[in-house]
Amino acid sequence: MTAMGATEIRGAAPSPERAAFAAEGASQYLTFLLGGEQYAVAIMFVKEIIEYGRVASVPMMPAWIRGVINLRGAVVPVMDLAARFGRPVSTVTRRTCIVVVEIATDGERRDVGVVVDAVSAVQDIAARDIEPPPAMGGMIQSDFIRGMGKVEGRFVIILDAARVLSDEEFATSGKEATNEDVP
Repeated sequence: MTAMGATEIRGAAPSPERAAFAAEGASQYLTFLLGGEQYAVAIMFVKEIIEYGRVASVPMMPAWIRGVINLRGAVVPVMDLAARFGRPVSTVTRRTCIVVVEIATDGERRDVGVVVDAVSAVQDIAARDIEPPPAMGGMIQSDFIRGMGKVEGRFVIILDAARVLSDEEFATSGKEATNEDVP
């Protein structure tokens, strides 16, 4: 991150090596930590990374919605990804970040902030190094998982950003819960 607290992800021209690697079937993913596990989301969905700052609470939201932030004049909802996956609410530390992800719903693009414990790196993961999601139950619903990427001998859970952040999920999940318990 920069000293100003925000890092733009898009906009930089890829190096010739990265362009050649992408042409061979590799994709770039932003990797991050959440509850000690490593996750990834396709970089094409990531708009920027910002330091965790003031999040305004919004009444009558599910517990996994922290609230909203003002991002250059736009109101952006902020989701606690750990709580979204049924885990305890994330504890904010010096490394906690909000990853701003752009998704398309009903033909309209919108931004959603996602609270993560720490951002790791942008990784190239070749299609051949991605396994399909596991068919068994786990800590998160498998329909949120796009695949399991192999990075440096370890698995990284690759999330399906559109499913995790979908409007349908906002409308149907946890309506009875509120964010009053979320710091």
